Amino acid sequence: MVGKEQGLLRRHAVGSYFVLTFAISWLGALAVVAPRLLHGEPVPKFSGILMFPVMLLGPAVSGILLTRVVDGGSGLRELFSRMRRSQAGAWWYATLLIPPGLVLIVLLGLKTLVSPVYAPNRFFVGVSFGMVAGFFEEIGWTGYAFPKMARAGNGLGAAIALGVLWGTWHIPVIDYLGTATPHGGYWLEYFLAFAAAMTAMRVLIAWTYANTKSVALAQLMHASSTGSLVVLSPSAVTARQETVWYAVYAAALWLIVALVAARYAPELTRETA
Repeated sequence: MVGKEQGLLRRHAVGSYFVLTFAISWLGALAVVAPRLLHGEPVPKFSGILMFPVMLLGPAVSGILLTRVVDGGSGLRELFSRMRRSQAGAWWYATLLIPPGLVLIVLLGLKTLVSPVYAPNRFFVGVSFGMVAGFFEEIGWTGYAFPKMARAGNGLGAAIALGVLWGTWHIPVIDYLGTATPHGGYWLEYFLAFAAAMTAMRVLIAWTYANTKSVALAQLMHASSTGSLVVLSPSAVTARQETVWYAVYAAALWLIVALVAARYAPELTRETA
């Protein structure tokens, strides 16, 4: 029976990852807020924040477990090797400046042209949130899922598909992202803007990985993205204003993606092997 289950996981290596990741993360998040929901009480912001560390278990546990089952012990050792691989050209480390640079450009532009409420925040402890999220999540998204999804050679298509699923994965905590929480009537608009930004960022993370084979660099890119949003997000915006600036940020990220795609697509790398 165990052999049949392992065979099934190997035949559906990518689909199994998403089923397991979503199940662990979403059920874990639900368990955190279940006592409040069962009593018909609103979920306080602190409980919403507590869902984050639980959700991080999904991609991390799934990535490690399925690597062991699908690729064996050698695959697991190779995954840990890519997590330690830090030798990449200076250019690839310079890409870590893309998220904070774009966030600052967008917010300063909106502050100048639209309203002072868009002034960037300076919540520097937010860097720690980015580091934790980047380390655990990329074990699964980049360490396991993306290489298997990109085997057909279309790295751009694989990255976009992964980005859409990554954005969707955030649904349980979407109302606790940003500063204008809860988002009320702007929930859907905010989610779409957020998901668009995350899909574009996933392409950029995949681009760095495709050219360096470094999960460590992908973890840092993720940390730079999340950290920038937590540190710099303006603190006094309304839900509508937050939706606006996320939408503009998403558009800016997709402009960068278009430039990358024009030079590297569809493989996201100029390497032939």
